[in-house]
Amino acid sequence: MLKTMNKNFDNIRHRSMGTVESVSPKEIKVLLETDAPLSTSLNTGAPQQFPRINGFLLIPNEAGDLIGIITWIGIEYSPYPKRKGYKDFDLIDLPFPLRKLSLSPLGTLKEKENGYEIERGVYSYPSVGDIVIIPSQEQLKAIVQNKDENARIKIGLSPMAANAPIFVDPDKLFGRHLAVLGNTGSGKSCSVAGLIRWSIESAKSKIDEDAKGQNQDTEKQNYKSVNARFIVFDPNGEYGTCFEGLGNVKKYEVKIREKDAKQTEAIVSEKLRVPSWMWNSWEWASIAQASAKTQRPILRRALREIKNTDIAKDDNINIRFRYFLVSLKISLLNYQKNGAKLSEFPGKQNYGDFLENIKKSLETFNTIENQDYENIKQKLIDELGKILKEHPKDKGYYPAFSLNEVNPLLEILNAAESSVGKLNPYEGPDEDSPVFFKNEEFLAHIERLSQEANQQQYLDFFLMRVRSLFTDNRIASVINTETEEEITLGNWLNEYIGDNNFNPSITIIDLSLLPSEILFLVVSVTARIIFEAHHRYKKNTGQTLPTVLVVDESHNLIKRYEIEDDNISAQRLCTQIFEKIAKEGRKFGVGLVLASQRPSELSQTVLSQCNTFLLHRIVSDRDQEMVKKLVPDTMGSILNELSVLPSRKAILLGWSTPIPMLVEMNELPEAQRPKSKDPQFWDVWTNKETRKIHWKEIANEWQQKKDEKN
Repeated sequence: MLKTMNKNFDNIRHRSMGTVESVSPKEIKVLLETDAPLSTSLNTGAPQQFPRINGFLLIPNEAGDLIGIITWIGIEYSPYPKRKGYKDFDLIDLPFPLRKLSLSPLGTLKEKENGYEIERGVYSYPSVGDIVIIPSQEQLKAIVQNKDENARIKIGLSPMAANAPIFVDPDKLFGRHLAVLGNTGSGKSCSVAGLIRWSIESAKSKIDEDAKGQNQDTEKQNYKSVNARFIVFDPNGEYGTCFEGLGNVKKYEVKIREKDAKQTEAIVSEKLRVPSWMWNSWEWASIAQASAKTQRPILRRALREIKNTDIAKDDNINIRFRYFLVSLKISLLNYQKNGAKLSEFPGKQNYGDFLENIKKSLETFNTIENQDYENIKQKLIDELGKILKEHPKDKGYYPAFSLNEVNPLLEILNAAESSVGKLNPYEGPDEDSPVFFKNEEFLAHIERLSQEANQQQYLDFFLMRVRSLFTDNRIASVINTETEEEITLGNWLNEYIGDNNFNPSITIIDLSLLPSEILFLVVSVTARIIFEAHHRYKKNTGQTLPTVLVVDESHNLIKRYEIEDDNISAQRLCTQIFEKIAKEGRKFGVGLVLASQRPSELSQTVLSQCNTFLLHRIVSDRDQEMVKKLVPDTMGSILNELSVLPSRKAILLGWSTPIPMLVEMNELPEAQRPKSKDPQFWDVWTNKETRKIHWKEIANEWQQKKDEKN
């Protein structure tokens, strides 16, 4: 054992590069030995460049070896050289250059029986005078290579560790959300496409590896293809051909005519469908810009009734009247609970208008055949007339009301239950349930309700906005369905999320041709339905269904908002659903991958929930500052080089890697890259590449004209 200890001490002594000069939690300054290597070190058994930015050094301590990454290298002049032993007083001292460097502490490297292992965080800091050593080849590989059992996805190489391969664990990479940030041209889109491809290819390799140990009969029974799901929101139509050959790749885009399918691509696109019956009441209110006081209540009631066909039909007057009584009872009970507001302005005004509208609505039910319902209607009309007569408007305003004007109406309804049955709240599809209805019938029902409430003047512009959505061919192709069998909720989930046919399911939702009027709405509805489906899957099965949502150019779809108000916009709803997914998606197996070139414009709630960051070149000071706020203070100096990173180089930090490191990402073949490369101006100018112009064909398609001969 003594020989082993002496051997370790000799090994450390031979690899010593300097001593600790100062220590703080964020920075450790090191004074290099005068005989430390100037550019290349040979004392680790193999040549290493030393010292250089982003290189690693170790500081031995009782816990193992503190890992530090070099963030600064410089020279300071001393009045005399650092000499070993006693100073020779006969020599004349002249200014002498001393090399120094700064380290950011990252973690602790511990020696185990089967090699080395990194422990996150630092709790044992060095003292002034402690030696600093250069890591051996084995230690260097242990620093950059992830030791997690499931770290099987190779994403690139470490240029700072002799090009050692870097692996990540998909559970940590996708399970706690990933942000891929970088300017245009830095390799961001290629990294996103590559992560999907490399993940599926690694899973296939693992399945093949497991299948080799099984005999042929067992293999036929147990062999399965990769059961992975990726859903890509593609705002610019860049990912259409990236995943050819990986499995069940589906692409959905806006199509007005059947011939719009791009048959030249290996992956044939299908029509994007997000039917209007899938929208909830908030999404309807946002797209129709419904006001809170008048339009939203009628909109919610119309949605609730149209999704129950028995209530919405004209010929079911008795059912509609019964539902009206149920709604009236609920409203009166709410007023009874808040009796104090009946005498306050504008509460008294609201209750007076409420009574007036109820009386007008009751008078519209003039064809009730059921005598019991007819008697209830007449009693309510008489009581309402009595109350309104006793409380006439004064200069356009109602006087104060009390519970004496609420209780008599409730007593009529309670007494009526002996003949018509309990007026319990309606149990069935609510306004947010994804239940099929026809758009034309929905509009007709809103008009009918507005007439019942005598509020047509408040709903004219609302109806015009909704009708314009239904008549726009580009929008109608996405949101309109004529029959319930055309696309069911179950079929939609099978198509967009995936079914039991074990095969990598990659769904590309091409948003490039989607009209701006419904862009945020379509993304919001799609993300919400996917999230709620996973929520219900776990509720029904007790298990999660791992699925990754990839949002490219996420700063355009998940915008930050500062002001809270009552206005509902589709843009805010889109941001809010992704904020919910970011905060709660992990519990239901939904992971997020955000790709953005402007992190400062992203929702900070979503960005702060990302636990892993892959940072490409970021030039903007504002974006750099935003990124630095998301990482621990000790790592802030590592990000100072973001503005000078070359393409394909990125800094990986966060939950999926033990320590931050510089990665040279795997290179994708040209055919597998997103269509986001820079335009070739010079080659076109010099006729190396030809460009034929067919503006007339483009104009005809743009204007939706029939094909014309040139």
